[in-house]
Amino acid sequence: MKISVCMATYNGATYIIEQMNSILTELQDNDEVIVSDDHSSDNTIDLISSLNDDRIKVVYNEKERGYASNFENAISNSTGDIIFLSDQDDVWVRGKVNLMLKALENGDLVVSDAEIVDKDLNCIEKSHFAFFGVKTGFWVNFTKTRYIGACMAFKRQMLKKILPMPEKRKYCAHDYWIAMVGEAYYKVALVDIPLLKYRRHGENASTGGVKSGNSIWHKLEVRGYVLWKLLLRFKK
Repeated sequence: MKISVCMATYNGATYIIEQMNSILTELQDNDEVIVSDDHSSDNTIDLISSLNDDRIKVVYNEKERGYASNFENAISNSTGDIIFLSDQDDVWVRGKVNLMLKALENGDLVVSDAEIVDKDLNCIEKSHFAFFGVKTGFWVNFTKTRYIGACMAFKRQMLKKILPMPEKRKYCAHDYWIAMVGEAYYKVALVDIPLLKYRRHGENASTGGVKSGNSIWHKLEVRGYVLWKLLLRFKK
């Protein structure tokens, strides 16, 4: 079984080596890390290249700029049986892969708990699940999902309905879309153990569950758009 870790990068030099090292120690020789870079202006890619690890493959996002398209590009270039998502600035906990693979024996999409930490890895919240009351179910996650993309792993078979991702990225972030495809068409399981140090440092691309401030109208538009796109995947 081959694992693909799909990572989206953009000006991530500050934390990228620490994150890469935490990932690579979890992988076997035939696994891969697909790094999709959104044309970083810092030395992110130079640092990744300095690791001199053949399991790392760098591709560049030539689609619409932004983390959703960047993740789609990474996923589209993956070849593994199991796909893990990864941000550029977190830290994987030792044993993450084995525990996620065990959970995937009884699910198609698994989402682990995470410890929320600051830029220096000091604990802010011990359990994302406990703090936000995370649970499975289509309607609860359709209304307001608390799944973190960087805590996801899923079987390759899900790509049949995940790809291509919906065009309007402001209405459908990659992790929300994957979560809803999983809840609508596959089996979702939770791993009630923090397997990620989820770093919040003020420059994150995602909100990490923090209130977005979007209007009620925008939220209704988002959900209507996603529901429509999910229905279109029924016969795919």
